[in-house]
Amino acid sequence: MKTVTIKIETMKDFADNVMSSMNAAATGERGAGDGVISFPSWAVMHKVMAPNRMAVIQAMAGRGELTIREIAALVGRDVKGVHTDVTALINAGLLERGESGTQFPYDAIHFDFTISAAA
Repeated sequence: MKTVTIKIETMKDFADNVMSSMNAAATGERGAGDGVISFPSWAVMHKVMAPNRMAVIQAMAGRGELTIREIAALVGRDVKGVHTDVTALINAGLLERGESGTQFPYDAIHFDFTISAAA
């Protein structure tokens, strides 16, 4: 099963993970950042992965490439709104464009973060 991990991490931690992945790729190893999408805060993550967008992801899981119209029909929403959500999810790295549509390239999402009191 191919799982994407969603993290909330500082820019320093993100940069360290990117460098680690680049070094691993240079030696042909799998990097720790493979299949990881990071957000700098809960607010940013929540904006990108809003409930309507999570519904799109869930509807797409395991279905291969779908057109915007097919996705809109699955989630019962208008094409324009779904197009906006799909574009945001592509830009965040959660969806990928294919030859005939868009796909969710993972079987599952794992959330890995801790939210604590503000400093």
